[in-house]
Amino acid sequence: MREFGYQRASDVAGAVALLGADPDTRFLGGGTNLVDLMKTGVERPNRLIDIRELPLDDIESTPDGGLRIGATVTNGDLAAHPEVRRRYPALAQAVLAGASGQLRNMATVGGNLLQRTRCGYFADITVPCNKRVPGSGCPALDGDHHNHAILGASDHCVAVHPSDMAVALTAFDAVVHYEAPDGPGESPLGEFYLPVGDTPHLETALPAGALITGVTLPPVPVAAHSRYRKVRERASYAFAIGSLAAALDVRDGVVRDARLALGAVASRPWRALAAERVLIGAPADATTFTAAADAELTAARPLPHNGYKVALMRNLVVAELTRLTEESAR
Repeated sequence: MREFGYQRASDVAGAVALLGADPDTRFLGGGTNLVDLMKTGVERPNRLIDIRELPLDDIESTPDGGLRIGATVTNGDLAAHPEVRRRYPALAQAVLAGASGQLRNMATVGGNLLQRTRCGYFADITVPCNKRVPGSGCPALDGDHHNHAILGASDHCVAVHPSDMAVALTAFDAVVHYEAPDGPGESPLGEFYLPVGDTPHLETALPAGALITGVTLPPVPVAAHSRYRKVRERASYAFAIGSLAAALDVRDGVVRDARLALGAVASRPWRALAAERVLIGAPADATTFTAAADAELTAARPLPHNGYKVALMRNLVVAELTRLTEESAR
């Protein structure tokens, strides 16, 4: 690791100004992803701006019945918060599925949203990667891609987004708030992550020099009846090979509302809007659930060694929607 400067920010405006003064500066929250990338040489900042002491560590109810979550709230505190567990249980479950206890106690909400892909080619600076060096190529296309994207990928990049938390936030229409050099702004999480296209190095719509200050969850009544299910290659801490955040409102045997987002299948958390359209107003049964999964997965374009993800995600959707339906009947 090469030498770098370190400075603590005392306020949000000051942190943004410090970043603007040097484009090779990075904000440091928990450091659970950034420091790893610095060790491998993927990230080489001149200076780190520590933002952990900024007043962004609260979880508060909003006047309309939603929640506002500060950017420096730790993943551990987020998962343990009683209002998160009561109103958005899938979010708490996603965070608990996302890392070890030690990492959850360090990692922050803002940093989790900005974490980089765990594609092995991205992390290895000795090989090409369009995400690291635009135009250099994507060796995963013909190489190891068993855990890569089946939706929304391109010939320029087939890496997947690693966050569990962001999948649940996407299902519930979360909004990202930030402070930019020209003032505050916000972005719906569904628009925050950019399509991979031919510019995989451009990952988010966060303006240059901006600091994420928090995330707002709107009131989503169906979210109170939600689940997060993560499939991984080992039972201990590991990144997903497929995951699902699902919420379902079933009354008189009919789906009245539904929210679905898929994880580990695309370069960003994948909101399953096609599946939701099939579900709402239809009978809450296996036939409907299978049709909903197929409506979403018809756009899948698997590579030679990750086609198993199509069947995996179909089965995952049907199983979890069935479980939510059974729970609602008790």
